[in-house]
Amino acid sequence: MDCTRVLEFKFKRIVFVFTLFSAFLLQSFGANAASEPVESGEKKKFEIGKFALHHVADSHSWNVIGDTYIGLPVILYSEGQWITFNSNDFMKDDNATVVVEKGGQRFVKYHEKIYHASDVANEHGQYVSFDDKHHSLNSRPLDFSITKNVCTLLLSVVVLLVIFISVANGYKKRQGKSPKGLQSWLEPIILFVRDDIAKPNLGHKYERFMPYLLTVFFFIWFNNMLGLVPFLPGGANLTGNIAVTVVLACATLFMTVFNGNKNYWKHIFWMPGVPVPMKIFLMPIELIGVFTKPIALMIRLFANITAGHILIISLISLIFVFDNLAVAAASIPFAIFIGGIELMVAFIQAFIFTILSALFIGMAVEDHH
Repeated sequence: MDCTRVLEFKFKRIVFVFTLFSAFLLQSFGANAASEPVESGEKKKFEIGKFALHHVADSHSWNVIGDTYIGLPVILYSEGQWITFNSNDFMKDDNATVVVEKGGQRFVKYHEKIYHASDVANEHGQYVSFDDKHHSLNSRPLDFSITKNVCTLLLSVVVLLVIFISVANGYKKRQGKSPKGLQSWLEPIILFVRDDIAKPNLGHKYERFMPYLLTVFFFIWFNNMLGLVPFLPGGANLTGNIAVTVVLACATLFMTVFNGNKNYWKHIFWMPGVPVPMKIFLMPIELIGVFTKPIALMIRLFANITAGHILIISLISLIFVFDNLAVAAASIPFAIFIGGIELMVAFIQAFIFTILSALFIGMAVEDHH
């Protein structure tokens, strides 16, 4: 079986798994929509924007379904002491009416941010207040909590370590033999990263940077796949978190800067072959370019993943906006179609981030001709 047929077979498996996820889609949305509070005996209006942003945002607790939450550790540093407790101590609907008292201090959660609670509630019954510019009047402790995205990050790291240590051990035990098990799944992709990303951009120096490129590619791809279902129980949106993409972009920046050779820096600060006035003009532009390249990596990954998630959630939310199951006949197929496209986007975004990282690093280590 050649590489193309292997990839096609594995893609069909992924599509099948995604279809199973889709079967729980309507049930999950219905359970969460049904948990919306009711006022004055009338059903509260469904707010699609608030609902979509809630499901792509990070959280101090893990929503299983409806009102069922798994509490995560809250770790705060405030007034010279470390304070820990379970996030379920806060009210689940996050309306900032529950004050947690620990270590002689009072804390309240509002929109997934933890503040020092005021002594008296305001006119809205909340223990946190804001000025006209929506700046908080309450101070905040240093928050080192284990949030849903942090849990997903740790989970993905453990899974990737287990997978690739297993594959590496398989290569050692079966040296010179055909791949088997996880090896047969991952070898075509590893060869793809080597032959189509690393070698064309890094030349004979590609082996030095293969560990980084493989790590970035599989980390982004794996978490993109997990992020395809942020609206289902246990889902998280890790690569749609700007803090995560910032760290990934900084890693590429550091790899580029610290591996840049004399020729690379000469082209930035004193470009050869151009007049002196033009050198002075181009120097700040080239220097700014060093930082705009990783910024583009950061924004591209964050924006594409987040936009796809919000689009799928918005399509499904139309059922509850119109309060009519007949709308599901159109919105569900469209959501599944977009979800299928997101399967490709998950791979494409990992590919783009990795190939641009290889390109930037290759420009920095390229020998003078």
